[in-house]
Amino acid sequence: MARIDYYDDSRAPEANSLVPAASAIVVDDADRILLHRRADNNLWALPGGGMEFGESLTDTVVREVREETGLTVVPEYVVAVYSDPRHVFAYDDGEVRQEFSVCVACRRISGTLRISDESTELAYWAPEQIPSLSMHPRIRVRVNDFLAGTRAGLDP
Repeated sequence: MARIDYYDDSRAPEANSLVPAASAIVVDDADRILLHRRADNNLWALPGGGMEFGESLTDTVVREVREETGLTVVPEYVVAVYSDPRHVFAYDDGEVRQEFSVCVACRRISGTLRISDESTELAYWAPEQIPSLSMHPRIRVRVNDFLAGTRAGLDP
């Protein structure tokens, strides 16, 4: 399904959906951050996605990372909660979802990197490389909050 991300854009359609979601910060032994290039918008992003019925936040993070990267992780702490109503995602089926995502720092415990149908590339990036990547500004905020040592911050 195609998606367009809008942020603080007067052309953005009005949200008609709110889905709890999670994104994951996974680092390797060299302190590089795992990102995937999304197939739907060609931007670099953190692994993550929407919560399903019957899942806890921890379940969502573990499932999404496994589905999108092939890795098994253990969630360690909440970086922050992101709920800016100026950030919406418009899907081609008419859903326009308002941002509501909990970003969680995770520790890799097993698995081998593999690309999913949601991405075209997977790579670990050193913090100094990330500013040059094509990335949605709201994902960049999450990465920057992690690098700044934010824990359990709340978005205005």
